Amino acid sequence: MNARLVLWLAEAAYPRWAALGIDAMTGGFVETLGQNGSELGSTRRARVPPRQVYAFAQAHRFGWRGDASAIIRRGIGYFTACFRRDDGLFRTLVDVNGKPLDECALLYDQAFALLGFASAAVALDARAEFERYALQLLSSIKKRFAAGDGAFHSRSEAGGIRESNPHMHLLEACLAWAEIGSDGAWSAWARDLVSLALSRFIREDCGAVGESFAPSWRPAGGLAGRIIEPGHQFEWAGLLLRSELRHAAPVRHAALRLIAIGEQAGVRNHVAVNSLLDDYTIHDPNARLWPQTERLKAAVLAAQITDDSEYWSMAQDAAASLLPYLETPLAGLWFDAQLPSGELVDSPAPASSFYHLVGAIAALNEALGDLAPTSFGQISPLRNQSGSQQ
Repeated sequence: MNARLVLWLAEAAYPRWAALGIDAMTGGFVETLGQNGSELGSTRRARVPPRQVYAFAQAHRFGWRGDASAIIRRGIGYFTACFRRDDGLFRTLVDVNGKPLDECALLYDQAFALLGFASAAVALDARAEFERYALQLLSSIKKRFAAGDGAFHSRSEAGGIRESNPHMHLLEACLAWAEIGSDGAWSAWARDLVSLALSRFIREDCGAVGESFAPSWRPAGGLAGRIIEPGHQFEWAGLLLRSELRHAAPVRHAALRLIAIGEQAGVRNHVAVNSLLDDYTIHDPNARLWPQTERLKAAVLAAQITDDSEYWSMAQDAAASLLPYLETPLAGLWFDAQLPSGELVDSPAPASSFYHLVGAIAALNEALGDLAPTSFGQISPLRNQSGSQQ
């Protein structure tokens, strides 16, 4: 199964997105591809270019022989030219020609800018250069987003609500830089964000990571404060496990508990549903692609750390669950959503999911290492709906 996923990346996904998912004039990345390969959408979000830079930065490890360095160089140049504001923060939205459409700076987007810089730093062998850019952005985040209670506002314009998701991606970026950078700030920020997750974002009443909180750190009012996303339980768990050696607190127990919540409450018919309520009843029974990738990544990390066969079984189930999403008429794309019936929704492929797929397949591939591929299912090429090999 691992070999099937790696083969799909190298022979289908990377060639397809390199050919159709990049603006030949600017080097920018498209938002969405229709299932016929056509570009869709008239706007481009700041979060997409850094994610695509991350995805293409991993390409050679999967055996893709295209010019990933050129794609990354042009892509990061496009991102900084079109999205960076005069104050160094990144605006959230431009049109296809790079004209600003929304000057708001979101913490979520700044976190992905940091991750994109880390990916480019390694891929282009320019760590010192990109770490300077990243540290400047980190300083701006502290000045413009700090809420004064250890957390950060989601927007540069101060607001009352605290959201866990942008903090999660900020932790992801800081961990990436802690692994490759030279400044101690990255590990310090990562430790602080882990502490915030353990003390604030993981709710004492239900044990799960909440999505939205009031300044008092009680769940936000209304439906927003009740939402629990299984995909984010897995995603936070993976980051906490990656943080274990950098943090004094016993993060492993918290991470494995999040995995258990996501698995026991959020997985139905072998896929993670989109959302629950805080009493663990299902709120949205559909299953987008990205939570399946985070389930796989968390299971693989847990299996490596604990050597518990339960997590290997979970990883195999999660890996198998990805395959139907990838059975598209045009090889290298994906379906974004599955209905409770198991039917895949015939919908466009969002570019933002490539980052999730690459991260999950990379984690699986690295974990299996020299293990026999047959230990993770029989290997056979993915086929499209007409039966031809991809």
